[in-house]
Amino acid sequence: MADDFDVVTGAFSYTGGFIARALLASGRRIRTLTGHPGRASDLTAAVEAHPYNFDHPDALERSLRGCATLYNTYWIRFPHAGRTFG
Repeated sequence: MADDFDVVTGAFSYTGGFIARALLASGRRIRTLTGHPGRASDLTAAVEAHPYNFDHPDALERSLRGCATLYNTYWIRFPHAGRTFG
């Protein structure tokens, strides 16, 4: 079913964690896209973690397939360490 789960980027971080907790409390299943899929969090057991996979668009697409809603908290505050707005 297409609305079987929601995806929250960075669910193991501050903003994403807040969104994930609210969705879990309402009974939603959550998947996260994260740069740190092995990070310890109080949400680890409740949230399915997948890496961002920006360099592998097919894998990124598979991570999103079937999601009802994407909550995107991933953003670049300023160019740093080779990462840019582009």
